[in-house]
Amino acid sequence: MKTGLFISFEGPDGAGKTSVLEALVPLLQEKIGETIITTREPGGIAISEKIREVILDVAHTNMDDKTELLLYIAARRQHLVEKVLPALAAGHLVLVDRFIDSSVAYQGYGRGLDIPAINWLNDYATDGHKPDLTLYFDVPSDIGLERISQNANREVNRLDLEALSMHQKVRSGYLRIAEQESNRVVTIDASQPLEAVISDAYQVILAALEKANK
Repeated sequence: MKTGLFISFEGPDGAGKTSVLEALVPLLQEKIGETIITTREPGGIAISEKIREVILDVAHTNMDDKTELLLYIAARRQHLVEKVLPALAAGHLVLVDRFIDSSVAYQGYGRGLDIPAINWLNDYATDGHKPDLTLYFDVPSDIGLERISQNANREVNRLDLEALSMHQKVRSGYLRIAEQESNRVVTIDASQPLEAVISDAYQVILAALEKANK
């Protein structure tokens, strides 16, 4: 690769994006033969992982919505400057599990907080950095929650305890983002069998890599 490429994976709970990301790494590694950096939000580095523990703790159900948003924003800033930007500067492919769109979908559309304010906070925290490509894994909310309930190995966090209506608002938000930013966001049908979802995502990333290296 000539320059680093920044790809985010987004989706409502139960979409399977994390499983897809993990499955793609060896496939992409074999294809490009170069270092691939994988990380997640909130988290990815020590400070942000500690913030993650606070945000997702099931004991913190009384957390104020704006507090939740600001914690995500703080974790994002530290993660970006400490891990993501240095990796991109070194020319690596960076795959991140959630980024700016999660705040808009969850705290904006889901919680009902002011979306222009969230966009401003995202822009402030990231100095305007956006992914080169975002894969949005779309799945109906009831299917996503059913998957979570059947996956004994999955971390159950505070957001998983939200009502179905909250998750439906989040999904609607993601669909709106995908429509508004179609130049960056590619929607993938995550209701398909996992292997089909992995294949679709792989092809989209390969096309992005080819375009970046022209």
